[in-house]
Amino acid sequence: MPEHLDRIEELPPDDVLANIMRRIRGFLPLLDQDEIRYLLETLHADASREIGALQELAGRQSALLVQVREASYESLKQIHEYLNNQELERFLKIQSVTSLHRNCTEYRDMLAGRAVELVAREMAGKGRGTPPLPFSLVSMGSDGREEQTLITDQDYLIVYADDGGEEADAWFRDFSELLVERLAEIGFKKCTGDIMPTNPTWRGSLSQWRKRLLSIVRYEFEDYAKNLMDLIVLSDARYVAGDRELAQSLVELIRGLEQDYFQVLWGMAKAATEMKLAIGFMKRIWVEGSGEHKGAFNLKLLAWAPLVMNVRILAINQGVPATSTLRRIELLQEQKNLSATTAGDLIEAYHVLTRHRILLQIKVIKGIQKDSYYLNPYELSTDEREQIRSAILRIEELQKIIHTNFSIM
Repeated sequence: MPEHLDRIEELPPDDVLANIMRRIRGFLPLLDQDEIRYLLETLHADASREIGALQELAGRQSALLVQVREASYESLKQIHEYLNNQELERFLKIQSVTSLHRNCTEYRDMLAGRAVELVAREMAGKGRGTPPLPFSLVSMGSDGREEQTLITDQDYLIVYADDGGEEADAWFRDFSELLVERLAEIGFKKCTGDIMPTNPTWRGSLSQWRKRLLSIVRYEFEDYAKNLMDLIVLSDARYVAGDRELAQSLVELIRGLEQDYFQVLWGMAKAATEMKLAIGFMKRIWVEGSGEHKGAFNLKLLAWAPLVMNVRILAINQGVPATSTLRRIELLQEQKNLSATTAGDLIEAYHVLTRHRILLQIKVIKGIQKDSYYLNPYELSTDEREQIRSAILRIEELQKIIHTNFSIM
C-alpha cells in the first residue's frame, strides 16, 4: 500500500475525509466539464458499491453474533470459520489493520464467552455442580491487547474468588481442562507455549495469584528468566468473560506490582532493549544467508515483537492503563512521554509490520507457504521494502529511548 495511504489510515475519520476531498478538489481544475462529470459519477458509483458491500458484511456479522448467544459447540465452530473467512476477504479489499483487530477481537470474545457458559453447563451435567465461586476468563498476548488476527491460539488464564479451598481448586482445574478442549474444537488452537489455564501457572484464586506474583517480583523463584517472561505476558491481561470486577482486581494487582518493584520493570526493559532487529550492515534489512529461509527474515521476532514489547515497557513505566499497542502510543504522546513525530512514526511502523504479518497469515491459510513468520523483503516493491526498513529503524530508536530512560548499561 502506498505510504500516503498508510498515513491516512492513522487519521481520525473526519480528517481522512477532509484529506481525500482536498485531493479531489485540487485535481478537478485540471479537467474539463465532461471529465469532471465522468470522474464524479464514477466515484459515486464506486463508493455506493463499496458501501453496500461493507454494509452487507457488517449485517452478516451482526446476525451471526446474535446466534452465538444460543449456539452449540458445533455452531460456534462454523460461525468462527465463517467470520475468519469474511475478515480475510475484507482485509484483502481494504487492508485495514485496525478494522481486522477490532472485528476479530469482538467475535472471538463472544465465542470464548459462550464456550465458558457451555462448559459450565457441561460440568453441571456431569454432576460437578455449578461454579463454586465467581470466576473470570482473562486473555493475554495479542488477544489481551485487542490485536487479534486471522490465526489465533489460546492465551488465557482463569482467576476465581478466595476461600473455596481444595474443593474449588479441583473444580476449576477440571473446568479449565474441559474449557481448553472445547475452545480447541471451535477453532482456538492450543498455545504451543502452554499459556492456558490447564497449566496451574495460569489458574488460581485471587490470593493464589497475589502470592505467585509477589514471589516473581521478589525473586523467590529459581527460574528468573521464565518468570520474568510470565510477568511480561501478564502485562497485557484483559477481561473476556465471567466476573468483571474479579478480573479487574487481578489486572490492577499486576500493574501495581510492576510499578512498585522497579528492579523487575528494569529487567523487563533490559530484555526489551536487547531484542535483536532485522537490521544489518549499512542499516540494510538483514536476511538469513543460508538454510530453509535464505533471503528472508522472521518478521515477528525481529521486527513486530520488539515494537510491541518496547511500547509495552514504556507504557507500564508511565502508568498507561491501555493494553492496545496503538492506544498505548497515543496515550504516551498525550502525556508528553513521546513527541508527536516519534508517536506518528511508531504508529506507522506498527501498521506496516502488522499488515505484512496478516498478509503472511493469508498465504498460510491459502496454502501458498508453510509458516506465517518469514518474509522475503526482495519479493516486495522497492517502496514496501523501504517502509519495512524504516519501521525497523524506528524500533531501534525506541530501544535507545528506553535504554536511556532506564539507565541500562
